[in-house]
Amino acid sequence: EGPTMRDIFSDLSAPPLTDEDPVRRAQIQMKQPLPKRFYKDVTVGESDEGFTILLDNRPVKTPGKRLLALPSRTAADLLAKEWEEQAEEINPGKMPTTRLVNTALDGVAPEIDAVFDDIVKFAGTDLLCYRADNPQSLIDMQASHWDPVVYWAADAFGARFILAQGIIHRQQPDTAISAFAEALARHRSALKLTALHTMTTLTGSALLALAFAEGRLNAEQAWQAAHVDEDWNIQQWGTDAEAQARRRSRWLEMHAAAQLFDALSV
Repeated sequence: EGPTMRDIFSDLSAPPLTDEDPVRRAQIQMKQPLPKRFYKDVTVGESDEGFTILLDNRPVKTPGKRLLALPSRTAADLLAKEWEEQAEEINPGKMPTTRLVNTALDGVAPEIDAVFDDIVKFAGTDLLCYRADNPQSLIDMQASHWDPVVYWAADAFGARFILAQGIIHRQQPDTAISAFAEALARHRSALKLTALHTMTTLTGSALLALAFAEGRLNAEQAWQAAHVDEDWNIQQWGTDAEAQARRRSRWLEMHAAAQLFDALSV
């Protein structure tokens, strides 16, 4: 019986279908006493279910008591590094990849259809389809970052989305949504969909998540595209420390999801 992670992670594992605010999670974390590091050595093992994380040769389990097993050695190495980097205490707030995998194995795997459908639903109200009608500098900034992705989805998958100005909801064609779903289906595994769902909720765009999954954008490009409006506002009015901290915290979640996705493909 490997060490149970329920006590360590149960209060901090984000539910699979919500974009839990990482700043709020950090605040909760600060109020809780952190468990002491109870292991010395971290290694990667192999089992019938995949690559496992071993703490003093005992396999890590998820909070739901499942064996924490990954399909690639590269992905397992990412998690092992997080466990190795814990000092005298175990801080789940600094283990975003482990939290993602826990969510995938405990929450997403049994509900994979719902998570898949949720990403597809996001595409129906995608950030990239809602454009400013003024000023021209913002219109141009959105177009330069968003148009290439919208055109790419149309050319690569036949997913032709309609653009709208302002915030009035515009129904997308069923053909665009089904073409998007068909493209997303190429990445239909609990772990990959967890990473893509996280990226979708953090960016507000299923199209950006798919563009990342298909290698059209890297994580930094997708993140920049997601923050066009915010960056335009910063150019006009500046920013503050709290906003910067929130964005940095969310980027760490985005980066963890991107790294995990890439590692699963190795």
